[in-house]
Amino acid sequence: MSISISISYAAAITNERVTTSQDQKNIIVTIYNGNLALIKDSRSVILDQAFNKLAWQEVSARIRPETALLRNLAYSSGFRLLEQSFDFDVLTPEKLLEKYSGKEVTVIRTDPATGSEASEVATILSTNEGIILKFIDRVESSVPGRIVFPGVPENLRDRPTLLISLISQSQGKHDLELSYLTSGLSWSADYVADLNADNDWLDLNGLITFTNQSGIAYHNARLQLVAGDVHQIYPEQPTSKKMMTFAREVADSAPMKKEALFEYHLYTSPHPITLAENQTKQVALMSATHIPVSKEFILQGKDYYYSGQYPIISHKLKTNVSISFANKGEGLGMPLPKGIIRVYKKDTQGNHLFIGEDQIDHIPQNELVRLSLGSTLDITTDKLQTDFQQISGALGHSSIVETAYQITLRNAKKEAVIVKIQEPIPGDWTMLSESLPHIKLSSGMAEWRMPVPAENEATLTYRVRVKY
Repeated sequence: MSISISISYAAAITNERVTTSQDQKNIIVTIYNGNLALIKDSRSVILDQAFNKLAWQEVSARIRPETALLRNLAYSSGFRLLEQSFDFDVLTPEKLLEKYSGKEVTVIRTDPATGSEASEVATILSTNEGIILKFIDRVESSVPGRIVFPGVPENLRDRPTLLISLISQSQGKHDLELSYLTSGLSWSADYVADLNADNDWLDLNGLITFTNQSGIAYHNARLQLVAGDVHQIYPEQPTSKKMMTFAREVADSAPMKKEALFEYHLYTSPHPITLAENQTKQVALMSATHIPVSKEFILQGKDYYYSGQYPIISHKLKTNVSISFANKGEGLGMPLPKGIIRVYKKDTQGNHLFIGEDQIDHIPQNELVRLSLGSTLDITTDKLQTDFQQISGALGHSSIVETAYQITLRNAKKEAVIVKIQEPIPGDWTMLSESLPHIKLSSGMAEWRMPVPAENEATLTYRVRVKY
C-alpha cells in the first residue's frame, strides 16, 4: 500500500519561539565512560517579555530530560523556568498515523483517466500491520490515494525537541545555555606501537575514537572526554527503533590537552570538531618516539598441582612473552586512558606485521605499562613432579604435604634469555630446597629468574612444604 501524506506542519505548532542549531554560538560535548555524555549548548534566542513557550530543537534524541538545565548567561534575575517536556516522538508517516488513530482524516483519490480528484472523510480505525479506514458506507484496508491530515499533534515533532515554558524579565535577544546528560555518545582509546628490530624501543601513537549514536549531529563542537568511572543511577530510557549505520573519519590534529577533574582526568580537543549523526571519528591523543622497552619471558604455573600427585604436568609448555615501558618521558608522562595497544614490527623486507595486542586500564604518569603479546615458539618447557609425600592430615583438609618438581627449559634462540618462572603456591608454604634462589613476590607467589643459554637448556629443581 502506498500512501501520500499531506500536512500543514507550520500551522500545527503555534505561539512558540523556535530555536535551532542555526542560533548556536557554542557547544561543548563531554563524553564519559559508561555511555554517558554532558552537552552544553549555548544559543542566542529572541524572547518576549514575561511568558515564553520555547521549542529548543535539535537536542539529543537520547537526552535524559530530568537532567536538563536552562540558564540565562547574562540576565539571571527575573529569568524563571516554569515547565519543560521532551517530545521524543519524531514525525514520520507511521507516527502520524498512530497519533490519528480514532480520528477523522481526508482521503483524496485521483481518477487515472481524467486526473480529477475526489475526497472523502474517513476515520482511522487501526494502524497495526497496515491501515484500516472507516468511511460512511464501508471499511477499507487498502487506500489507493493520499491521506490529508488537518495538522500535526503538539507532541509530534520533525526532530527531537525540548519544550520549555519560562518567564523572561525583558524582551529581545538573550544568550541561553541548555545543559543536559544523554546516552548514545561514547569514546574508546586505541594505541598503535611500532617495535624496533632489537626489541629495545618503540614508537607509540594514541587515538581517541568518538562514536555518535545520539540521534543528532554536533557541529564545530568542543569535544572532551573524561577518563574514570563516574557513578551514575540509570533511569529507564526509550529505545530507538532506528537502525544505525556508521561512517568513519580520522581527524588529523594536534594531541588532546589533559587536565585533572576531581578524581578523574579530562582531555580536550585543541580545536572544534564536527561529529555527525551515526559517525565515528578519531582524534589524536598523544605521540611518543624511541620509548625504552624491556622484554620478558614468563612461565606461569598453576596452584592445583601442589595438593596431589601429578607425575607428568606438561610437555613442551609454551612461554609467554611481554614487553613493558614506563609512562614517562617526552610525548608520554600524561595519564593514558584505558584502551587497546596493538603492536607492530617490521620484517626483514620492511613490512609492518601485527605481533599482538593487549588491553590496558587507566595508566597514571610514571607507571609501568606491561603488554602480554602471546607465547614464543622458541622456548619450551617440560614440567615434572619428582616427589609427593603426605606428611599429616587428610589430603586437602588440615594437611601438610611435601612435593618436589623439575622444570626444564629449552631455548632454540641464538641468544641467551632469562625466563621468569612464576609459581602460585597455596596455603602456608616453606621452600625446603632449590637449585636457584627464589623471590617471594607475594604470600602466594614464588618467582625464579632462570638464565637459559642460547640453543641450550637449563633445569630448575625445588622442594616445597605446604600446610593447608
